[in-house]
Amino acid sequence: MKLRKLHIYVVMCLLFTASGFSQVVTPVKDNEDNDNQQNQNIELLSEQNQDENADYTSLIESLKQYQSHPINLNRATKDELMDLGLLTEIQISALLRHREKNGNLLTIYELQGIDGFDIRTIKAILPYVKVTDNFESAHFTFAEMLKSGNTEITTRFQRVLEHQAGYNEYNDSLLKASPSKYYLGDANRIFTRVRFRYSNNVSLGFIGEKDAGETFKKIDSLNKKAGFDFYSFHLFLRNIRFVKTLAIGDYQASFGQGLVMWRGFGFGKSVSVANMKRNAPGFRPYSSVDENRFMRGAATTIKFGKIETSVFFSSKKIDANVTLVDSTVSGALDAEEVSSIIVSGTHRTIGEIKDKDLIQETIFGGNVTYKTNRLLIGATAQRFMLSKPIQAKSELYNKYDFSGTANTNAGIDFSYVLRNINFYGEGAISENGGKAMTVGAIMALDPKFTMVASYRNFDKKYQNLVALAISENTLPQNEQGLYVGIEAKLPKGFTLTSFYDQYKFPWLNYKASKPTSGADFFGQLNWTPNKKTDMYFRYRKRTREQDASSTNTFDFPVALNQENFRYNVSFQLLPYLKIRSRIEHVIYNKQFSTKESGTMMFQDVVFKKMGSPFEITARYGLFDTDSYNSRIYSFENDVLYSFSIPALYDKGSRAYLMVDYTINKHIEVWARVAQTFYSNKTIQNEGSATEIKASSKTELKLQVRLKF
Repeated sequence: MKLRKLHIYVVMCLLFTASGFSQVVTPVKDNEDNDNQQNQNIELLSEQNQDENADYTSLIESLKQYQSHPINLNRATKDELMDLGLLTEIQISALLRHREKNGNLLTIYELQGIDGFDIRTIKAILPYVKVTDNFESAHFTFAEMLKSGNTEITTRFQRVLEHQAGYNEYNDSLLKASPSKYYLGDANRIFTRVRFRYSNNVSLGFIGEKDAGETFKKIDSLNKKAGFDFYSFHLFLRNIRFVKTLAIGDYQASFGQGLVMWRGFGFGKSVSVANMKRNAPGFRPYSSVDENRFMRGAATTIKFGKIETSVFFSSKKIDANVTLVDSTVSGALDAEEVSSIIVSGTHRTIGEIKDKDLIQETIFGGNVTYKTNRLLIGATAQRFMLSKPIQAKSELYNKYDFSGTANTNAGIDFSYVLRNINFYGEGAISENGGKAMTVGAIMALDPKFTMVASYRNFDKKYQNLVALAISENTLPQNEQGLYVGIEAKLPKGFTLTSFYDQYKFPWLNYKASKPTSGADFFGQLNWTPNKKTDMYFRYRKRTREQDASSTNTFDFPVALNQENFRYNVSFQLLPYLKIRSRIEHVIYNKQFSTKESGTMMFQDVVFKKMGSPFEITARYGLFDTDSYNSRIYSFENDVLYSFSIPALYDKGSRAYLMVDYTINKHIEVWARVAQTFYSNKTIQNEGSATEIKASSKTELKLQVRLKF
């Protein structure tokens, strides 16, 4: 990419910015700040997971539901307010105390008189709450549910338009010689979801999905049934007398801080420092297409006074690589052993189809929790079982990983609000005696200053395949860390968010032949001078250690540093026209290796005119990086319930155009086309089934939603 081209782009962005400050415009939507922060958090989560195709529907769906069914602040329970994910437990406790002492709120702006609530916080929750004295019963009749409930049908089609090598024509001999080279289905990805809802109390849903490369056809030789590759069904009831929740079919289960049981995604280190505390929702209906992070069976929570008792059971087939090993009885290769559990969720080739549903996963357990407005104490236990034994890899760093067919985990968690401090934590133990713990505190030291401190210590022997705590590793194992974060609301519209996380791995890790350590520093300064403009500057530096080479002979860890610099600005150019500009630079430096760097910049344009059925979003961006190591993740607006956070690397441009057309109150359609163009290569993913012999990769998405 020519330097002159970059200069021209930067000048254009600055000119757009300058012109934006001179306009007199109407304010942006009240919930737009929340969307921007959520997008940033999802962006960071994708970067942490290194997965640009994950389905994060479960993280945003509650807010979208509360937009259409706002919470009544005069009747809301602590759990409902926590479910919003926009308030800390300190703020919620203050609200509940105010309500007990002074009675119902007369207006939402009465919140300004409650500790922890300022104008910015009130604006953040405004689209999802209401204030009324009308009594709204949580108990309802079947006839009322049918009358007032709503049904939503969503169908999506998407496809990469360029030809990929996996779709080359083949015959039986070619397929037999290279079974993993050819996709058995077409390049279309099809998604269909039907969901009925009644307020926040009832959800009944069905999902069918086929990934690109998967086939609808029946294949007897592979035991492949006709139809969608993935199906999901759920019935979820909430607040039916003493039954707080009842889940049948597919659901998610989350308790404590994720050390014992957490199936689903969860935010961690993010733009919101208070996210370091996990607010476990218990059970939730499952409505995404991730084929792994869910439970299938039944679960319920029964509430009697201040005590809640939850039980859950799940049994479903999962993908795995299964190999034959010597039998301890006969000595022959007749015993099956799991070498790895597969979580990709794709079944396109003969090999992937053969690995589908090879083992049975069964999970059951329960939780008992005592709750008041200030105190929560809970105990959770779960039993995890596989129909075939899993064997950890023989590498030394896998020495303490789980092997066998069953494991049991148990733990105790707590949360307590003392004035303006929220103490929380969880301790857990696995069947082999391994221990894990995390403790922390959120301190509202001033209405405009919040501090978070968190310590974690996960034994190298702790084993749990259904845990998801906040950590550097995927699982809470072999890690110690101390996190400190602050959020300061400064004068004249400035907000400073920063955290520092220091951690170490007492045992070996992947690509680390010795114990290692690392650190993560994040700083972001937001400036919101008025309702139409928001900009931020961000700096992040991550330091970790990794082996100097890929060989194990005389290897040793060396320092690996990555620095990200970002400037982002968003404002209303006209009442119906919003623009966003960003420039980001990354420096990747591995000791004794050549330093690498990358730059990405883009310009967004969003058109949405009051009364118009159209909403149009477009982006054009440029990127120039030395390799995949210096890649840059960038959140993109996408069709409803779909996500796009591509990792941009090499040299080229990225553009997309999305049109959202609301035909009437019952029908809404989306069309989105996105293209990545590479200026430095004419073949992508050479030698793989996703190889494209072109400089571009273009994706088309079409979606229709019916509501009635």
